[in-house]
Amino acid sequence: MPSMTRRLVAELFGTFMLVFFGAGAVMTTNFPKADFGLLGIALAHGLAFAIAISATMAISGGHLNPAITAGMLAIRRIDAKSAALYIVAQLLGAVLAAMTIKAVLPGGVTKVLALGTPAIAATITLGQAITIEAILTFFLMSAFLATVVSAERPRIAGFGVGLTLFIAMLFGGSLTGAALNPARAFGPALVAGQWISQAVWWVGPLLGALVAAFLWEKVLFAKATD
Repeated sequence: MPSMTRRLVAELFGTFMLVFFGAGAVMTTNFPKADFGLLGIALAHGLAFAIAISATMAISGGHLNPAITAGMLAIRRIDAKSAALYIVAQLLGAVLAAMTIKAVLPGGVTKVLALGTPAIAATITLGQAITIEAILTFFLMSAFLATVVSAERPRIAGFGVGLTLFIAMLFGGSLTGAALNPARAFGPALVAGQWISQAVWWVGPLLGALVAAFLWEKVLFAKATD
């Protein structure tokens, strides 16, 4: 197994990549000749996540998401100390990515758009937002377990998970931002000072990941007696 230092750097790097390109796409779509809208933002998130998981899965497992790490901890596929360190590395990677976006883009734009911090639509309630994040993260965690963790996984690296994030954002991007990842919400929120409804992107993803983790561990993973 790679050293803890290598694993933590991989988690930081991969989460940085996701947040930098994902939140960065939210920011740059408002620039002239860059009006690629929700489709482009979803594609940026999905591809960044797919590539980041593919690059880090052999080192750290490619979690890059505190909800995924919590799910893996719940089914005892990572120990508590490692999980805590992973989450710290993920959150730090997200904060560094947000700081980098703030440094390279005009201040007026970053302030107005809160560095790409997710936001819930005015037409849905807090409970609905949490439920949407939970359902979408359930599918994201399922894709991770099926294509990255499972002994029977197809050889597609992280692209199954990235594609899941892509379609999840097409559905939920205009409703909750479809972060499905506490780090994706936390990093930009901390740097921008935007904490409105932050619980949505913690409670929802954690619930969805935990339900998916137990379903796959108890039912869907192949057993020796099958």
